[in-house]
Amino acid sequence: MPESEGREPIIIIRKKVSHEGHHGGAWKVAYADFVTAMMALFIVLWLLSSSEKIKKAVGSYFQDPTGSGKMMGSTLGGTGESITFTKDDMNELKKRLEQAIKTMPKFEQMKNNVELTITNEGLRIELIESDKGMFFESGNFKPTEKGQELLVRLAAELGRLPNTIAIEGHTDAKPYQGQSAYSNWELSADRANAARRLMQGHGLRGDQVKQVRGFADQRLRMPQDPDAASNRRVSVIVQYLQAAPRVAAP
Repeated sequence: MPESEGREPIIIIRKKVSHEGHHGGAWKVAYADFVTAMMALFIVLWLLSSSEKIKKAVGSYFQDPTGSGKMMGSTLGGTGESITFTKDDMNELKKRLEQAIKTMPKFEQMKNNVELTITNEGLRIELIESDKGMFFESGNFKPTEKGQELLVRLAAELGRLPNTIAIEGHTDAKPYQGQSAYSNWELSADRANAARRLMQGHGLRGDQVKQVRGFADQRLRMPQDPDAASNRRVSVIVQYLQAAPRVAAP
């Protein structure tokens, strides 16, 4: 009889070792890195296709994330861009306001009586009178219907800015015809103040108007013709936004 006969078979059980428990979360980390990288790529692509104003706003944030250097305000028309209108980009505000005014129903009637110029103080918006009284009737400080319409439109647009506002009143050199105690000084100041009240009731913030000035006939638009109707005007000045001084690091 062979030696193998009569013996019980020997059974060897080999256990299969699984390593899934050790590496089950590795794919989650890799996936999170992938999603982060894709998000960064999309942001870069979005910035490359954005306007220069958005690029400037994003760059300003990373240069000054606390906002101490510049106040960041929203732009006109609810575009959502965050822009500070300083001396460098006041021309952009001028273009936007011109476009906003052109959409007014009665723009054709007043287009020759509205002038926007960039000065050392800021953007000057002049409401220039005609012989018949475009924005204010002669000798009256209350705005006409066209004057109210334009001032309300300007208030809605300028109220979105962080910039401060100054409002001026000017008259021609003709003496005021009326009560003796009332002169061109009072008339120019009253027109500027009437414009302020109307604009603050339709968009300008309570603390946005910093100055209301009445100059009477002391700053004539046409000094060679002191009695010209165009010397009568109300000016709204969007003042340059001054950056707050930076505090030196200790």
